[in-house]
Amino acid sequence: MNSAILAYRGRSVTAADLDTIRALLAAHSELSRRAFSQRLCEHWDWRQPSGALRDMMARSLLLALHRAGHITLPPVRHQPPNNAIARCRPAPVAVDTDPLERGLGEVQPLELLAVRRTPQEGLYDGLIAQYHYLGPAHGVGEQVKYLAFSQGRPLACLGFSCAPRHLGPRDRFIGWSPAVRRAGVHLLGYNTRFLILPWVRVAHLASHLLGSVARRIAADWESLYGHPVHYLETFVDPERFQGTCYRAANWQILGLTTGRGKDDLTHRPNRSRKLVLGLPLHADFRRCLGVGT
Repeated sequence: MNSAILAYRGRSVTAADLDTIRALLAAHSELSRRAFSQRLCEHWDWRQPSGALRDMMARSLLLALHRAGHITLPPVRHQPPNNAIARCRPAPVAVDTDPLERGLGEVQPLELLAVRRTPQEGLYDGLIAQYHYLGPAHGVGEQVKYLAFSQGRPLACLGFSCAPRHLGPRDRFIGWSPAVRRAGVHLLGYNTRFLILPWVRVAHLASHLLGSVARRIAADWESLYGHPVHYLETFVDPERFQGTCYRAANWQILGLTTGRGKDDLTHRPNRSRKLVLGLPLHADFRRCLGVGT
């Protein structure tokens, strides 16, 4: 029986897998740990839905095997800085902070720019760091960021990233099986940050921007990462907000989080529960996510 020796992020490592890893280590002893993890991904064809190698997951898996004494990795050639220390806050940005109190029609036309991987991304990051109560969202993987301008003046920031792998209210709403979810979760976008700058008072601006983003984010995501998204979701802290602008933009309240977080091992709440809101981007979203196919 070829039972699992270790399971990591949905992949089980068997004795046969260990033999393969050891053979590859012996055959490629000149490689660094990073280069070897990429070589292993290629050998296993271990890829993200976008086609990119699961390099970071492979590195973590190999390190777990190394620490458990199952394999011996090459010596560390370069000690990277501690991300928690090196990840400094973005530099402050200078913008016009004079109060802006107008009707939505008076700030039209609005310019909504996708700024990920553009020179304007620094402005987005700086505004979020300075004025969002949660600070920067240190996401990994796919991200889309928007800045909204009126006559060249920034009014708002909206950020999206990969969606959580498991989310009970969402998964029940979509109605997909675990296998379909694993194959299609990369086709969901998670709204990590939404900031109307504190000196901006424009009625209905927030819901207007959410609607504008919903009409274009699938194309923007595909332009950056080679695939669209078909559904958006977010969390709202009911102790702070009611989700009014989301509901005005046709987002649906689907339920509450468990309050345990993605890495929970105790099965007990350890943080405040959040409202889960979702927005299908078109009527055929379930079929595009693989449900019922």
